[in-house]
Amino acid sequence: MVSIPDYTRILFFSFGGLLLFGLIFIPMERTFPAYPNQNIIRPRWRTDLLFYLGQNLFWSWLVLWILGQFGTWLQALVPISFQRTIQEQNYFLQVTEVVILSDLLIYWAHRWQHSWSFLWRFHKTHHTAEHLDWLAAYREHPLDTVFTVGVINLPAFCLGFPLETLAGFIAFRGLWAVYIHSNVSLPIGPLKWVIGSPELHHWHHVKERNCGNYANLSPLMDLLFGTHVAPGHFPDELGVNGEGPKSYWYYLIEPFLPKRK
Repeated sequence: MVSIPDYTRILFFSFGGLLLFGLIFIPMERTFPAYPNQNIIRPRWRTDLLFYLGQNLFWSWLVLWILGQFGTWLQALVPISFQRTIQEQNYFLQVTEVVILSDLLIYWAHRWQHSWSFLWRFHKTHHTAEHLDWLAAYREHPLDTVFTVGVINLPAFCLGFPLETLAGFIAFRGLWAVYIHSNVSLPIGPLKWVIGSPELHHWHHVKERNCGNYANLSPLMDLLFGTHVAPGHFPDELGVNGEGPKSYWYYLIEPFLPKRK
């Protein structure tokens, strides 16, 4: 149970993060827009604001609690000697290993989210956004968050990677997720083959369910496994076929409802 002082800090960091991200990304979206006609106050922004507040004020802490329960049990299955070997490595080697391991795991987990109907019921919520920007990154069902965060972080934690290494990586990946959803177009030349971008991720959000670009930090996994999509421009339409706008609360309960024919 979260104490009152702790929840005060949660409120501070949640609203402080909202202000900080706004100060970073709104000027970027106005200066380098991928969609120049898209306004900052665009359709369904209130829904995505509720997703942001829900995730930061409640769901993220539930996710951390769930992962903590499973993580402690799973870590006990890994020999202590192996964990110590990991922890004695150079910090930059640890970071490199965490990035490669997590990118490989999340790539295949992400493809699974799109191919397996059960996981898609929850992951589809994220794809219902018809306008992408930094705030739309938070449109995500809580159970989808549990799955994604678990795949990214649990294996590294269980193998013995120090929390200091994981904490910095988690913070960076969170910022990167906001960036690749943003309404920003910044050409990066040859670096596009090793660094992800909003353009690549926007193509992942087109209306075709199996749309490619499943990787997160780097497109290397998509290039390696043949799912890289890069037409050289941003797509015209985003979202999910046959899906109209719904309320925040309906998005939360929809995956549990009987499947409509």
